[in-house]
Amino acid sequence: MRITTWNVNSIRQRQAHLLDFLREEAPDVVCLQELKTTLETLPRAEIEDAGYNVAAVGQKGFNGVALLSKHPIEDVREGLPGDESDSQARYVEGVIAADGGVVRVASIYLPNGNPVDSEKYPYKLAFMDRLVAHARSLLRLEETLVLAGDYNVIPEPRDAADPAAWEGDALYLPQTRAKFRALLALGLTDALRACDDAAGRYTFWDYQAGAWQRNKGIRIDHLLLSPQAADRLDGVTIHKHERAKEKPSDHVPVTVRLRG
Repeated sequence: MRITTWNVNSIRQRQAHLLDFLREEAPDVVCLQELKTTLETLPRAEIEDAGYNVAAVGQKGFNGVALLSKHPIEDVREGLPGDESDSQARYVEGVIAADGGVVRVASIYLPNGNPVDSEKYPYKLAFMDRLVAHARSLLRLEETLVLAGDYNVIPEPRDAADPAAWEGDALYLPQTRAKFRALLALGLTDALRACDDAAGRYTFWDYQAGAWQRNKGIRIDHLLLSPQAADRLDGVTIHKHERAKEKPSDHVPVTVRLRG
């Protein structure tokens, strides 16, 4: 089973790239973030014509997450538990039964958190606390679980081309990284790092200052695996070529392969 995460940075602007990716790579499941659209304007028919079922949470102009699956999506949860007042579209979860077995998958768009001296950073930290609590409850189910998405977290210095440039940024602050480690400490595995220990494995290049041309990237898109999923891990691919296309997302897809 192949599961991809991709912050498309506006599904309507990146619709052609998405449909090309579905046709060329044909992953079993795709976790999308930053749809930037409501469900009414989501290109659902085009995605379904490509052979995928859709479960999504939309929001006009901001946020938005989706699960695309070649197989039916069941037990759908919209929104991260722990704060009923949170109206931001940042979490969707579902159970998918495929030929390779049953897997629970979540698409997560974790808050950016900048500027750190605003209410946005406490919201980010609180969201991460809620994610830790929910992940703990999911792990008790002892299922094949993949928590995928744009975490807006640079876990380690090797995950940035220029770590010093990110000091003081919400993506790299010690508190942010500590809460990410708290997720891993629950028993989750960072899929990429389980397969590849090298520096320079980036998933995001800013549109500004020639970041792509200079390879000034960061790794903030992650797939975290339960022990049951980690036991099936067969590899991870960063689809870097997507960033070189015309009018690309500033993120690229990342795919994990799980053995049947």
